[in-house]
Amino acid sequence: MKSIFLYFLLLLSYTGVYANLIPIEGRVIDGNTRESLPAAIVTIPDLKISVSTDIDGKFMFRNMPDKGKFLIEIRYVGYKTLIQTIDFSQNQALEFELFPSIIEAKEIVVTGTAFSSDNRKNSTAVSSVTKDQLINRPSSNLIDAIARIPGVSQVSTGGGISKPVIRGLSYNRVVTLVDGAKQEGQQWGDEHGMEVDQFSADRVEVLRGAASLLYGSDALGGVINVLEPLPSQEGQIRGELISSYQLNNGLSSSTAMLQGNSKGFIWRGRASLKSAYSYNAPGGRIANTGFDETNFSGQLGFNKKWGYAHLNLSSFNSNVGLPDFARNADGQFEDENGSVLTDNQLKDRSLLLPFQDIRHNKIALNSHVLLGNGRLRTIMAYQNNQRRELEDDRSSPSLFFDLKTYSTDFKYYFNENNGWEPVIGLAGSLQYNKNKAEELLIPDYKSKELGLFAYAKKSWESITFNLGLRFDTRSISADQMMEDGSPKFSNFRNSFSNMSGAAGFTKEFNDHFNFKANLGSAFRSPNIAELSSDGVHEGTFRYEIGNNDLNPENSYYADFAFEFNNNVLSASLGAFNNYIDNYIYNRQINNETILIDADRLPVHRFVQDHANLSGIEAGLTLHPAELIHFENSFSYTRGLNRATDKPLPFIPAAVLRNEVRLEPQFKGLKRTYFSITLDNVFKQNRIDAFETPTGSYTLLGLGVGTTVMMKNQPLRLNISVNNLFDKAYYDHLSRFKPGRLDEADRNAGYFNQGRNVSFGLYLPLRIK
Repeated sequence: MKSIFLYFLLLLSYTGVYANLIPIEGRVIDGNTRESLPAAIVTIPDLKISVSTDIDGKFMFRNMPDKGKFLIEIRYVGYKTLIQTIDFSQNQALEFELFPSIIEAKEIVVTGTAFSSDNRKNSTAVSSVTKDQLINRPSSNLIDAIARIPGVSQVSTGGGISKPVIRGLSYNRVVTLVDGAKQEGQQWGDEHGMEVDQFSADRVEVLRGAASLLYGSDALGGVINVLEPLPSQEGQIRGELISSYQLNNGLSSSTAMLQGNSKGFIWRGRASLKSAYSYNAPGGRIANTGFDETNFSGQLGFNKKWGYAHLNLSSFNSNVGLPDFARNADGQFEDENGSVLTDNQLKDRSLLLPFQDIRHNKIALNSHVLLGNGRLRTIMAYQNNQRRELEDDRSSPSLFFDLKTYSTDFKYYFNENNGWEPVIGLAGSLQYNKNKAEELLIPDYKSKELGLFAYAKKSWESITFNLGLRFDTRSISADQMMEDGSPKFSNFRNSFSNMSGAAGFTKEFNDHFNFKANLGSAFRSPNIAELSSDGVHEGTFRYEIGNNDLNPENSYYADFAFEFNNNVLSASLGAFNNYIDNYIYNRQINNETILIDADRLPVHRFVQDHANLSGIEAGLTLHPAELIHFENSFSYTRGLNRATDKPLPFIPAAVLRNEVRLEPQFKGLKRTYFSITLDNVFKQNRIDAFETPTGSYTLLGLGVGTTVMMKNQPLRLNISVNNLFDKAYYDHLSRFKPGRLDEADRNAGYFNQGRNVSFGLYLPLRIK
């Protein structure tokens, strides 16, 4: 942590090499009428600055460097977003023309790839979830909120825990970034969710497909890039209040944020609270599925002529119930004494035992400095993840992981030359994990990682080509430990290294039609649980045994997509294929079992086979008139164990999502909508031997929302209903479905959440 503060102070004293500073000014107009567009938002994403146009459509960025090329993004409600590269050395007034569009803008600046770029020129398959979508879609957590993206699903444990799944890959195969810093928790665990405050996200980018070239090991399936709000405009103080309530499980969520910018000194503070009791499913409430969260975060930094330096601090605290209760003949839950849990007990916000106590503290420095003939991007972070599982009492955890992670990431961007944009990078991390309770599932361990990469992009008028190469080395070591007076785990020292390469291509045939494709390799090192676990984790109902001799997973992938966009129609069709050698998974061998505390549990051992994942993703958005909006998406993933010619375990079912939205205009109201959603989930009977199939089901949802203007203050209101007909169903990746519980409940399972009515409000504040 001291190095982070020292580097922060060093940046503050940096004066830069740009002796000449210039203002960047311009005007935003309607391309048809030539009229000014006031209150348009003009952003330079790489510098994390934005301004809004005045009543004459004019804007100005002060004290900008006199050379370099940067992307600029101009947004205005009801108009097609404009993304353009500007050359700061051309010191002249700019004029940007925006054209009306009744379809939601698909143009976005993608920041989670090597270069910030227009999504049409970016070869990676990227979907973006906006702030409005995060607010209007009721959800329990951030992963739940983005799981409607084609190719994205979730491994869920009740309402409080969700793990992202991208194209059939999850756990340590998906990387989560929060404003550029890689999130480090216990991602290997079934019931270990993401320690991210969903309200902190201003936008979420989901990169579908391998991204080891940029992020090293663990990015085999894709990346979730959580982007926090940009700093306020200079001289502005603003904030927001968001609150929602869900009837099904009493989920009460609220957040308050305040941020400001005084002559380039920026600051932000946020506090968020959540609380829910056990959720209601068809047939009754599922005991101990409640949860609570208390989160705080803040930012201090500078946006100056040399770039920016932002210091982010966050504290995530959550308690999540783990359902572990027997049922009587009537299906009612009983406590350990055989007493039936009453409805009042199930609706009590005080969790029953067992439950998890999760704490995640993080400090990260994110800087972007204009340096020499290029730019240096630096991310330095320290994270402490503490995960306690309390089974017998509320003060003495039976299981306690304490993980400390130090990480750095440096990227140097050379200025564009003859269409070529090179970047080189260096990333490293150091991890220490300690057990601080008597029960041991994984040993204490230390992990070191170092990666080097080079990447380049070449742009022509309608074609973009990119390629890169990366070398990674990773070592992990653990020692034998003692549990109940007996030795446990084996000493091991493992080292892994790998070369990854990737190439991408995009072609814009015209203003509406484009094509993108990728080809490359990626890898993932085995995680600590796969290498050395020895025990049963609360809620998994199986005994897991690791394997010190596992090899890294190696992926060879290809994907492509066609996209079409105009003022009324947006369509995409893509496919992917991912060969993975040495794919790691756990399975029961020869019906092996073990007796633990009078319970006979199946033994699952980590093994490796060659695998193949393939699938298709399609989307169709149609806006034939200002009033009517249709949105449809389809995704299908097929997993195959190439060694056994049988399906891979835990592959999500195919899903077709449909939405019809009416957007009428009412006097005194803005952005009013009425929506109907219909989700058709197909049966999944391509399963591994120890899984159970799940049937098809259809869920109907309703929603309504509007913005009420109170003088100059907008207030956003929305109401929605999920699972309108209270359908009883099992999501195939739910850890509560039959076959993923213990033997006594194997034919029972816990249904997913039933009908849920949600109310929400969003109040953006402009204080100064």
